[in-house]
Amino acid sequence: MVRGVVLFPGAGSSADHSSLVEIERVLHPLPVMRVDFPYRRAGRRAPDRAPVLVRAVRDAVAEACRQWTCTPAELVIGGRSMGGRMCSLAVAGFDGNDRATQPADEALRVAGLVCVSYPLHPPAQPQKLRTAHFARLTVPSLFISGTKDDFGTPEEIRHHLAVLPTEPDLHFVEGGRHDLRGKDAVVAGLVAAWLQGLRI
Repeated sequence: MVRGVVLFPGAGSSADHSSLVEIERVLHPLPVMRVDFPYRRAGRRAPDRAPVLVRAVRDAVAEACRQWTCTPAELVIGGRSMGGRMCSLAVAGFDGNDRATQPADEALRVAGLVCVSYPLHPPAQPQKLRTAHFARLTVPSLFISGTKDDFGTPEEIRHHLAVLPTEPDLHFVEGGRHDLRGKDAVVAGLVAAWLQGLRI
């Protein structure tokens, strides 16, 4: 049974991004915690390095567990772009330096993972993949991307997600770019439907 959802924004936005707010609205009364990364709370525009961001994910999950009196295994975590990527690293047991932490049980064992506009690679740099941890993503997962996302084409995303041990749910928003502007209701609806399946 999912007890709550913890969501993180992309690099250039805050936890008040309209997409995250809409997900929270649609999921009500299921508790949702929208979390800003430390650099954002400090008023800085440039993100911290990945290890700091992954630690922030772990800290936020621990705080959600305290507030909602639950375990990580009862939570779904995720977010937009960089936020979803950092959650996926924590879930896979990676420390943010593209290597797995030791011991292996450092993986954050949650009920599920949601990645909206996962940044598979920087725009126009398909060789710089952010997939080293994919083979260790064993939890149920939902990936939502636009068909015109410069950070990963549908073909690229399908190809690289094929290594996940647990087949993910994958949805493409027709005509959507990386920001999925104007698609908040569509994204929130997909997340809600997927979560309902997890909770049955």
